[in-house]
Amino acid sequence: MLQGFKEFIMKGNVVDLAVAVVIGGAFATVIDALVNSVLMPLISVLVGTPNFDNFLAVGPEHAIKIGVLLTAVVNFLLVAAAIYFVVVMPMNRMIERRNARLGILPEEEEVDPQVLLLTEIRDSLKPRA
Repeated sequence: MLQGFKEFIMKGNVVDLAVAVVIGGAFATVIDALVNSVLMPLISVLVGTPNFDNFLAVGPEHAIKIGVLLTAVVNFLLVAAAIYFVVVMPMNRMIERRNARLGILPEEEEVDPQVLLLTEIRDSLKPRA
């Protein structure tokens, strides 16, 4: 039972999905801060109300709160960094160790033939210089 759970958790798509959900939730606060503290106050300066609930009513003073957006962006970056360093990096290391133990080699990138030819030409011209 525990082995099956371990195999389920070790699948890359489960971790990717979990990371996407957490990052999506953190990014939602950035968007909320942008809309509620920057865009809506700018619109309210033009229209005269801080929201569209009382479109023609005279509202309180309008304050554009860039600091709220900045706080949300910093919080998002901190959450993203925490997820990367606590979840993604260790999971990638475990996958690399597992693949090495199983003898699975990483796929090599295909080199463009033109780049390969130019590299050979460069290397053959070096002794002449």
